Parts: sequence; structure tokens; C-alpha cells
Amino acid sequence: MKDYNILVIDDEAAQRDVLTGYLKKKGYKIFSASSGKEGVEIAGRSPVDIILSDFKMPDLNGIEVLEQVKKINPKISFVVVTAYGTVENAVKAMRLGAFDYISKPVDLDELDLMIDRIIEHKNLKSENQLLKTQLQDKYKISSIVSQSQKMEEVINVAARVADSKATVLITGENGTGKEVLAKAIHYMSSRKDSPFVAVNIPALTETLLESELFGHERGAYTGADKMKKGRFEIAHGGTLFLDEVGDIPQSIQVKLLRVLQEHQFERVGGTDNIEVDVRIIAATNKNLEQKIKNGTFREDLYYRLNVVSIIIPPLRERKEDVLPMIESFIKKYCEENKKDTVEISKEAADVLMKYNYPGNVRELENIIERAVVLTRGKVITLNDLPMSIKGFKEERTITAPGEGTLTEQVETLEKQLIFDALQESGGNQTKAGKLLGLTERNLRYKLKKYNIKH
Repeated sequence: MKDYNILVIDDEAAQRDVLTGYLKKKGYKIFSASSGKEGVEIAGRSPVDIILSDFKMPDLNGIEVLEQVKKINPKISFVVVTAYGTVENAVKAMRLGAFDYISKPVDLDELDLMIDRIIEHKNLKSENQLLKTQLQDKYKISSIVSQSQKMEEVINVAARVADSKATVLITGENGTGKEVLAKAIHYMSSRKDSPFVAVNIPALTETLLESELFGHERGAYTGADKMKKGRFEIAHGGTLFLDEVGDIPQSIQVKLLRVLQEHQFERVGGTDNIEVDVRIIAATNKNLEQKIKNGTFREDLYYRLNVVSIIIPPLRERKEDVLPMIESFIKKYCEENKKDTVEISKEAADVLMKYNYPGNVRELENIIERAVVLTRGKVITLNDLPMSIKGFKEERTITAPGEGTLTEQVETLEKQLIFDALQESGGNQTKAGKLLGLTERNLRYKLKKYNIKH
């Protein structure tokens, strides 16, 4: 089925039946009305994308229907169908917002072409609206909260490379903020008024990824009922962000290399070379050099992508950034949830400073969002933090190995290993048990034995 709903308005039953029957066979969802008034009512209560309306009808004519429909939903594409068409009527309809007009008797091939043009126009408007929305959210280097020396070095490199044409490869663990940095680079560059387009490579199958990147021609494969632009074309003049580029299939690596070398490509199923001016920023949490040794990543592509390398350190290696981030996230989520500004207690802040964040910045942000939503007062306390975090308040009070009796030292080490496993698993007892070689039941026993609050 085609994802477009068409309303046919015509007081002549025979003409109405011909159009509705034909369009149903083409796969569209069809509504029909025998009068202008009925058509306006249907447009007001149903999800209509396109209207084909007769011009001369006894109650409301096509112009009057058009005027009322545009008040209901200006996004509906309106086509006037008339046997009484004059230049004056057609011009008036177009001025009032009609997409086009078509004469009776309706040529079905002409109707097909017109509907294809309407759909292509709608897709283009949606695409442009998406890009405009992205442009309104100006990511700047100042949006990256940081006080640590390691992040200052990252920001310095990003600022210096921003206005160049060099491809950038950003590496780091999941949740460290690779896309945020990529957007900062884009919006500091001379390309800032052109699109920033992101592609999450692991989220797409090989076939879908090729079409998503390079587009496809109509009929390129089953289901390709219209031409589609790829992300390279959409990002023309701007920046294309390839997230998790280490997961890109080898068959597509060849096409990507060609774009980087020659700045041109062909759509899937096409033969024409399409030239583009796109700046590539890629990111990965994989070891690409190891993937080259394993034969799963092209060495020539790696060097094309890795002109400038930026490594974002994990949050556990830049604890100086934790408190400034907490303050920033509290402000953000208080505003989003329309809450009065809250503070964080010293006890809660101390625990968050000790935690090692296997999920990095993304995990810290989720913790603070949750705390802002759940806190009943104006101070975030330990009780507002997830259970998996609370247990670490005792982590630094454990007696160090080497002090006490052998039994005490063994217990100390065992408690520390349990803390580490819980932290690495994000508080998931089943995963922590597997890391320790314990059943979940045995782990629960030890948590109770050592009075570890979790």
C-alpha cells in the first residue's frame, strides 16, 4: 500500500467511481464525496494528503472547497478537476494554493504523473523542514561542558580543524559525546548554514544502508516506486556524520572510498554520476587498525577517513568534568520539566564523583534527568539516585588489602570485586554475577552478607 490518502470530490457518480476505482488499484487509500460540502467535512475529520476536486458542483465550487480546505489543513495538496476549465479559473486556483489542475475527461497517465509530482514535492518539503529544524539547534563548542585538560585538548583540535575540508575521525567509547563534538565542528565551520546529516550505520541493513547513503532510482529494486535522494545529496554543501563507521559493510566501503576520492557517486540502479560537496566526519568505538589486520576494513578507506584524528576520553578519566556536567544537566532538565531549579546534596555529588560511568556522559545525563524528575524537594539527595549508584557510597571506606587478618583481607577483596562488577554491569545483578562467576542467588547472598545496599 502507498502511504498517501486521496479524497475524490465529484457530484457525477460515474466520474467519481472511475477515479476512485483506478486510484484504489494503484494502492492509495481513497475517500470519496459527492458534494463540495461533504468533501470539506471529510477533510476536517480524516487524514487526507491529496484532494482531487471537481470545479463545478451544485453547492460549493472547486475554488470555494479549496478555500475552506486550506483553512482546515494547508498541507493538503489540492488539484482542481474541470471540464469547464478556463485560464482564469486555473490561475485563481493556483493563486489560492492549488497544486495544479487537470481537465475532464481525465487522462489517467497524466493523473499518475501529477500525483507523482505531488508526492515528490511533499517529500522535498518534509526534507527541507527537517534540515531547517536541525539548523535552528546551533551546536557550538561552548555547548560542550568541560574543565579537564584532556577535554580542553580535544576542543582545541576540533576548533582548529572546523573550518578546513579535512575529514575527521572521532573515536571513543559509547556515550562519550562523539556526535555532539561532530555537530560542534560543523556549526563552527563555514558550512554551518548548510545541512548536518547523520547516519547511524549499525541501525541499517546492508541494502538499506546503500540506499540511505547514495539514494536509488525508481525501479532499482522491489518497492522502489520513486526516486529517492541519499544522505550524500541531502548533505550537499554541508557535513555528513557517519556514526559507527567501523560497522560499514565491505561492499559499501568501496563506494564510500570513491566518494571521498572523486566527490561523485551513482544512485542505486542509476548510471549518472552525481557530484557532491560534502565534508565527512566519522566516528567509531571500534579499533579500526585491528579490523584492518582482520581484513574487515579497507586500509585505504581508513587513511582517507583518518586525516585528523580526535580521541574523546571516557568520563572516568576526566572526573573534573562530572560536577560541571551535573550542574548543566540539572539546569537543562529543570527547564524541560518546568520545575524550579534544584541543587544536588554533597552526599549525592560525592557518590556521583566516585562512580566510574561505564555508559559515560550519556549515563550521567540519564541519572540526572531521572533525579530531577523524581526529587520531591529542591535538593537532589542520595535517595533520588538509582539503586545501582547508591551502593558505591561505601566504596572508598573499604579497608585496603594488606590490613587486618587474612579473613578480613579476603573479605575486603571480595567486596571490592563485587563493587567493581556491579559498576561495570550498570547495577545489573545477573550480569555482575556472570562477571564474578557467581549465580544470581549466590551474589544476592554476598550482597546481604556484606550489607551492600543495592
